[in-house]
Amino acid sequence: MLIGNVGADPQVKYLDQGVCVAQVRLATTERGYTLQNGTQVPDRTEWHTCIFWRKQAEVVEKYVHKGDRLYVEGKIQSRDWTDRQGINRRAVEIMVDNMELLSPKPAASAPSEEQPEQPQPVTPSANDGNYPF
Repeated sequence: MLIGNVGADPQVKYLDQGVCVAQVRLATTERGYTLQNGTQVPDRTEWHTCIFWRKQAEVVEKYVHKGDRLYVEGKIQSRDWTDRQGINRRAVEIMVDNMELLSPKPAASAPSEEQPEQPQPVTPSANDGNYPF
């Protein structure tokens, strides 16, 4: 289970027979703190590659954008391969089973001149909106 922020718009591909697959880079941040002796421990951000398949990938393609806050559940899967230069590579990915979009929906229509623009509600976050991107 991860809660984080999308670092870039999803990468979406359609495979044979119209199967959709989407990849999202998700940033999770552990807040920094100060030790009793005054030593500062900085924020620590981890990046996770999340893979979505079929209908879930189509939902991601349509509704998920850079900066959105997501909750994902899934399994960790690793892949090993040798690249074209002969270097052994490894990727660790989250194969997403369940996802929930935590960012508020954008307003459906533009505000008129008579009505001042209302601020959008903000979902409280553990890191007070200080994102690394």
